[in-house]
Amino acid sequence: MDRGDFSSDRQQYLVPVERGQLAFVPPPLPDSLPLSGSAAMALSRADRAIGALDGIGSWMPNPYLLIQPFMRREAVLSSRIEGTQASLTDLVIYEAAGAPAKNQLPADVHEVANYVAALEWALRPDRNLPVSLRLLQRLHEILMTGVRGQDQRPGEFRSIQNYIGQPGTPIEQASYVPPPPQQMIEALYGLEAYLNRTDRLPPLVHLALTHYQFEAIHPFRDGNGRVGRLLVSLLLVERGLISQPLLYLSAYFEAHRAEYYRRLSRVSQQADWDGWVTFFVNGVAEQAADAVGRARALVDLRAAYHARLVGPRASALPLKLVDYLFMSPVVTVVGAQAHLGVTRRAASLIVDKLADAGILSVMRDVDRNRPYFAREIFSLLEGPLPGRTAAGSDQITLDLV
Repeated sequence: MDRGDFSSDRQQYLVPVERGQLAFVPPPLPDSLPLSGSAAMALSRADRAIGALDGIGSWMPNPYLLIQPFMRREAVLSSRIEGTQASLTDLVIYEAAGAPAKNQLPADVHEVANYVAALEWALRPDRNLPVSLRLLQRLHEILMTGVRGQDQRPGEFRSIQNYIGQPGTPIEQASYVPPPPQQMIEALYGLEAYLNRTDRLPPLVHLALTHYQFEAIHPFRDGNGRVGRLLVSLLLVERGLISQPLLYLSAYFEAHRAEYYRRLSRVSQQADWDGWVTFFVNGVAEQAADAVGRARALVDLRAAYHARLVGPRASALPLKLVDYLFMSPVVTVVGAQAHLGVTRRAASLIVDKLADAGILSVMRDVDRNRPYFAREIFSLLEGPLPGRTAAGSDQITLDLV
């Protein structure tokens, strides 16, 4: 890092490290933060957008139908920022196949599956850890065990100097060097205290500052980005900003990746909190609106599916399987049998009924326990919504008959 990139008042937080390089030790977070008019307007928009998303239960028959697919979409997009290529399709195929042993998963899918496991653990109502440094270590342990980076001591804060830069580049070419281990521990204790105090800042501003501070401290050897995004998802629910885990920011960070890193750097170098907060809350507003749009489209699609299947002598079981598809849009006959509690033959007939109705399509070249896809549900989860281009959208290419 170049000292000249830092304003005079921020240079005091630079310390020497190995090979004559400098590291940045983030100071304690501010107790108050005056916002510009544009930042205040962005915050107001974000608050309204969250309110609209949190009111989803007033018009959606079952908001819980969205929790699992939205969580898995977040896992895919957050992992993709770190270079994985696995799609939502890849993840749910393996889940539908009966949750094979993790050592049998393709490496990228294993990483995404670990992210899902960490997020599900963090959001459990009976979680046995408060928001704390121990919780961050547990998230990191779940996230990194058995995958790329598992040699980087999952669940342990680093005891060596790390830095951010292109793979294989030396520290002299680092774009950012976080605090040395001793100062890192001190900064972590300050972050833990900040997380657990009643703050005078608006909750979303508090969350924006928390996310910056965690990424600036960079306390693990690897996986800091994913843990930082997990922490945002957790705190949105933990702090009562939203009642259900339906809001995630990885799609926004991925779509604006260069701006994301630039805004974080501007805080470290120039204390540009206003620019960072504006960027962050704009992301909250955009992703809350996106979630509402996807929810409405999924509700409409569910109603259309029910209309196709309802008749004078119609069974309730196909409708039950349709609702299951909104939680997991890939199903096998064996999976349908387990979910519906019927015979294998009955499950096969129900799956065929949904295929005949154009709700399910079967994947080719799979001989055993063949998966069926709800293609339209996938489109609404992964692709851009009608009339707009969604941040982080993932176009689907499936080999279907």
